[in-house]
Amino acid sequence: MMSQTNKLKGEFWAAFVPCDTQYKDAVRQTLEQIDVVHRMCQKYPDVFKFAASSQDIMDAFEQNKTASLIGVEGGHSIDSSLGTLRTMYHLGVRYLTLTHSCTTPWVDNWLVDTGSEPEVHGGLSEFGKQVVREMNRIGMLIDLSHVSEKVMNQVLDISEAPIIFSHSSAYSICNHKRNVPDDVLLRVREKQGIVMINFYNDYVTCQDAANISDVADHFDHIKKVADASIIGFGGDYDGVPRVPDGLEDVSKYPDLVAELLRRKWTEDEIRDALGRNLLRVFREVEAFSASSSALLPA
Repeated sequence: MMSQTNKLKGEFWAAFVPCDTQYKDAVRQTLEQIDVVHRMCQKYPDVFKFAASSQDIMDAFEQNKTASLIGVEGGHSIDSSLGTLRTMYHLGVRYLTLTHSCTTPWVDNWLVDTGSEPEVHGGLSEFGKQVVREMNRIGMLIDLSHVSEKVMNQVLDISEAPIIFSHSSAYSICNHKRNVPDDVLLRVREKQGIVMINFYNDYVTCQDAANISDVADHFDHIKKVADASIIGFGGDYDGVPRVPDGLEDVSKYPDLVAELLRRKWTEDEIRDALGRNLLRVFREVEAFSASSSALLPA
């Protein structure tokens, strides 16, 4: 197995279903994706450990297994239901990307910023704001990859826990609307969140081709503008059609680490980006949820 051979010790499996399932069977298809992750962990218990908490991740490290977490990539998967959101949390889902590349009945997606789709909700609808607060309450990470810039800022205003960008890069390096502008990077630092850098060539160089040095430019830029403490690895493998030369899969991560070391990143900064920053965010989200345990569901 790639994860075992190349020492990958933690990953989010994306429970993703296409946007054309919205208003149809998105919930059923998402539940089937969640079921696949559980069955995989059960079938290969010597390799994968299902993880639903920061402590589970640490336990997997101790057991020399790959911590396997679930993220649902797209708010259409909850069919505008807080009950469905909570049910998915009970099934082990630990982040929700608020949109994919489609606007839901409660939140606008990133294509609004390109002008190719109309703004429908002015960012978040009132129900969308409820979703954010409920995710805080139950301890689910809020993922802002794929949302419009207005939504980024609205969520940063509303959320009382740190947020994540699970697979986005720096807009100032590649002016693609899926990437994160500098002013938002600063707000992520203030919120003590994380931007996990995407390796998709189109988001790295805004061209078909890219290399390891181009990816490292995004690491350097976010570190310079905000801080190394908000950076993570968000490769998006199996989610994109092309990745940089030299970063074809997770076995190439050491080559990116070597490039960052060459650029005078410290070992601590690199260890943080490889996992400790995400663990910190996860723990803070869990802590806020624990402090909110007396609150009733939305």
